[in-house]
Amino acid sequence: MHGIRRLGALLLSSLTVLAVASPAAVATGSASSPFQLPTSQGTGRVVVRTPDGALRGIRAHDVDSFLGVRYAQPPTGHLRWTPPRPVKPWQGVRSAEAYGNRCPALPSSNGPLSLTEDCLFLNVQRPATTRSGGRLPVYVWIHGGGLVNGSSNQHDGTKFVRETGIIVVTINYRLGVLGFLAHPALTAAQGESGNYGFMDQQQALRWVRRNIAAFGGDPRRVTIGGESAGGWSVCGHLAAPGSRGLFAGAVIESGSCPSWPQADADSFADQVASPVGCPATADPAAIACLRQVSVQALLDAANNWFGPALVNTTPTLPQDPFVAVTSGAFTRVPVLIGANRDEGRTFTDGDVGWTQQQYEQWVRDNFGPDADAVLAHYPWPATSDRWTGAYLEAAVLTDSGFLAGIGGCSGRFLTNAIAGYVPTFSYQFDHRTGPGVRPLPGYVWGAGHAAELAYMWPSFDNGIPIAPTFNAAERRLAHDMVAWWGKFIRTGAPGSVGGTAWPRLDTSLGPKARLLSLRAGGRSTPITDARLSAQHQCDFWDALFAPEQAARPDAALRSKAASLRQ
Repeated sequence: MHGIRRLGALLLSSLTVLAVASPAAVATGSASSPFQLPTSQGTGRVVVRTPDGALRGIRAHDVDSFLGVRYAQPPTGHLRWTPPRPVKPWQGVRSAEAYGNRCPALPSSNGPLSLTEDCLFLNVQRPATTRSGGRLPVYVWIHGGGLVNGSSNQHDGTKFVRETGIIVVTINYRLGVLGFLAHPALTAAQGESGNYGFMDQQQALRWVRRNIAAFGGDPRRVTIGGESAGGWSVCGHLAAPGSRGLFAGAVIESGSCPSWPQADADSFADQVASPVGCPATADPAAIACLRQVSVQALLDAANNWFGPALVNTTPTLPQDPFVAVTSGAFTRVPVLIGANRDEGRTFTDGDVGWTQQQYEQWVRDNFGPDADAVLAHYPWPATSDRWTGAYLEAAVLTDSGFLAGIGGCSGRFLTNAIAGYVPTFSYQFDHRTGPGVRPLPGYVWGAGHAAELAYMWPSFDNGIPIAPTFNAAERRLAHDMVAWWGKFIRTGAPGSVGGTAWPRLDTSLGPKARLLSLRAGGRSTPITDARLSAQHQCDFWDALFAPEQAARPDAALRSKAASLRQ
């Protein structure tokens, strides 16, 4: 594993599934001044008057939903690969009754092909009784998908709104090559390149600060949260100077802090530029060339690109977010952070049927001189079946932090580092017998990557509904998780739910420090850091690699990248 550059974004693109949504329509009517009473009488339709203009949403099931709200100008034409520009105020009433376009992405198990660059929309959902000046806490959710796919409409916030009384904002942001391409010509012209999707997120947060009071939200009580690539993004916002002051709390689910320097990101521009006939030099003509290329051609060219990822050593991210967070140089807000017990099982179902030889060869290919030690700790058992290889591979991926530092010992290291600076509440999602992300008879998904999402966002699925299959114990877990998250968003601490208190992670207690094990049927309970460490063999991994390396492994696992993008 030593000396091989790794980008975890390639591994995590199978995390969200979304249907194509229609663009937000615009309807005009009489002009109105901002800051008037935002709620119309009756049911069915509701109007809010923001500083930018009036929006007409939908009232249903005690929730007001304002969908497909434009928060930035379309990043099209000469605005492709530029920082987002604020939306222009409008006259009349603009419809906010349908989700906006998904950002461009190739077809996959995560959703159909999307080619529309005009995709910078967000959604606001609030309790139906809310009025301007209500000062409700706000949860801004950043979807996952490896920075290459996903969309806000995967995460309908109705459950959060109805059960906690908070306001939920979900956002789209530019993805893949259109959101994170670094190129020498763009860097020369703009002083940096490659963080466009992350800049979109910052623009959405600025929109929330400017407009959320009109919906009854408190701009000073905004919590940002995200899962997987959304979690990477949250880590980036903790470190980014331009995000400071835009949020008061942070949630990181199955996330970490991967990024790469501008020079390294620029060096891979040729992987995209050459296939479409454009240069990868600092010549300004390269930008003009790339902006003439169709979205489809760019997506096809980027299918083998060594990206995307956040880009550090830039004005947007001056410091590597991992270094910033683990050294204390980040925005000091309360943090709720955790991972799933079996993160890797979501990525190894394609390797069902592996033989002992295939498994051991995979370990040797990826761990080099450390392979014998890894195989000694994760040996092929005397009795095996067709699932054995996939489960062993998943255990290695999870415990080592090989998946971009997500979960296991890497996640433990990052979490404990954060807890040394701010109030931190850690969890492990330990429900290991629930439905997986998609049907595979006989395969035990365990608490795999993204397994927790449907419990809080019932709309989350992978083409097959998940939440409707929950049994009574799982429905109880869903209720408890939303209650804990809601209390954290309201107060900065998750407190107690159903008689179970979620303790603050106190690293001064060492192995006795406690986190929460999330379990179905009201059985969630605090566990010690020592127990978490033993479950993931952290004594072994922390001895094999320095903790910093364990949290930021350098192995590419590129042999799995293609299958994980499907």
